[in-house]
Amino acid sequence: MLTRLVKSTQFLSALWHQLFSLPSLITIFFAISSALLVSSPAYAVTDEYVKRYLEVTEPIPLQVNDQGQTKPFTAEDLSQGKELFKTNCINCHVGGANIPFPPVSLTLDDLAGATPPRDNINNLVAFFRQPMTYDGSEESFWCREVTESWMSQEQVEQLAAFILRAAQKAPGWGSKSISQ
Repeated sequence: MLTRLVKSTQFLSALWHQLFSLPSLITIFFAISSALLVSSPAYAVTDEYVKRYLEVTEPIPLQVNDQGQTKPFTAEDLSQGKELFKTNCINCHVGGANIPFPPVSLTLDDLAGATPPRDNINNLVAFFRQPMTYDGSEESFWCREVTESWMSQEQVEQLAAFILRAAQKAPGWGSKSISQ
């Protein structure tokens, strides 16, 4: 019994020294550092569509309100907005079209022609939070209300930024017919 206890103690001591040796600690440090770097938002993946068709590789200013104030949005912000659009909006708005009401698409002209205009970040966010018909006269039942428990303020701003930039730059965005 005593021999067994001594051997167990020796084994644990050897294991302790092995785990906390310099090479082991360096390996653990690099493993943890790598995991943190990969999950860091600074290394977020930028969508090729955002780079190529929306022409965003560096932060771009997008209009935030009716007074003309702007806010910079990165390629990563727009990539996140694209993913949110793909997950939540594309069924009715593929390519910026408007399947429930085809005469009005997500082009800049149509967004600006809404009441109130939806051609800036704040007004699009307000629409997401409380969807209204194009003329602003009543609630819209085509779009779902995006509550803060569903998407954070940052997320709805990223979604709005993607839509605005796509309306500015994406070829064919909001086309009302396939031939356009």
